[in-house]
Amino acid sequence: MGDSTLADIVLLVHFSYVLFVVLGLAVVWIGYFLKWDFVHNLKFRLLHLVAMGYVVYESLSNRDCPLTTWENQLRMTAGGGVYQVTFMEFWVHRIMYYDFSPQTFMIVYVLFFTALVLSFWYVKPRREKN
Repeated sequence: MGDSTLADIVLLVHFSYVLFVVLGLAVVWIGYFLKWDFVHNLKFRLLHLVAMGYVVYESLSNRDCPLTTWENQLRMTAGGGVYQVTFMEFWVHRIMYYDFSPQTFMIVYVLFFTALVLSFWYVKPRREKN
């Protein structure tokens, strides 16, 4: 398996992480109104909170995402350049990365995290019954 393929795999993992964080909050609220029981699952909710908390931590501490760093290193090792990208890399990057200032992202992350924390108040998680 070449470095370019590994970079694509890292990109897919990264994209899945983003989907989990972004769609997770929507699923909690949709599930609350549709009475889906799993949206009250404490493990799911804590994992979701920690995943977004890590994004906020990275942003506030001005750190690069390790998945982004790893993917970039793999692409460089594979000899990738501006015009040598795979289909997956091209489209997933277009969906995930926007040209906004780091401060804008920081504000969005903190607001999203705040909404996530507030969802714990309104859509209360429960421990599973044994």
